[in-house]
Amino acid sequence: MTACVIIPARHASTRFPGKPLTPLLGKPMILWVAELSARAVGPEHVYVATEDTRISTVVEEAGFRALMTSKTALTGTDRLAEAAEMIDYDIYVNVQGDEPLVNPEDIKRCAELKAAQPDLIVNGFAWIGPDEDPHSVNIPKVITTEDDVMVYMSRIALPGFKEAKNAPERYKKQVCIYGFTREELTAFREFGRKGPLEACEDIEILRFQELGRKIVMYETSPGTMAVDVPGDVAPVEAALRKLWNL
Repeated sequence: MTACVIIPARHASTRFPGKPLTPLLGKPMILWVAELSARAVGPEHVYVATEDTRISTVVEEAGFRALMTSKTALTGTDRLAEAAEMIDYDIYVNVQGDEPLVNPEDIKRCAELKAAQPDLIVNGFAWIGPDEDPHSVNIPKVITTEDDVMVYMSRIALPGFKEAKNAPERYKKQVCIYGFTREELTAFREFGRKGPLEACEDIEILRFQELGRKIVMYETSPGTMAVDVPGDVAPVEAALRKLWNL
């Protein structure tokens, strides 16, 4: 089955305007993500879906392909659905543009799992590290069944507990690598709005759950860190230096 990576990249972010072009160790963040994605599927199968020519220019000058999408897309997944209509693949892997520490092997694994079970939506998770706060609203937490089917995802720390002795030893967090078919993305977009769970949590994958779609989670490499707000830049740069011995 053919697979590509589409990286949604919006310049007009409300919390962090221009985030995809934020320099990390001197390189725009979107290029860190594109280069890592290229290691997984090849540079010819990496696309950046954006609404802004500033992003498309940077991407194309670096040798990657940009897909121009509307300024009115509700979410990054809606933007991905627009882009998927422009190119023909069996599997569309969504890698978020603010994940510059993503492991290419985890992207490959997502595509492989989706190919093996095309009727299931695939999403990554990792265990929250000791330097991360499970109570941070910037980290979506996920609970699953024992066979890794998603039960729910929230910005509050899940699972909850009644007594301190029953508190979980560790928490799972979402890693923003997803595997979709075009049909799934079309259904997501044609829903046309955020459902009540998605609207409350501001977590896009909950729309699929509200649509009755089954989501399977798979464990990714530890140590992933996303750039959600400007304060995340310094720790992510430190992690990049350590990872690449810079």
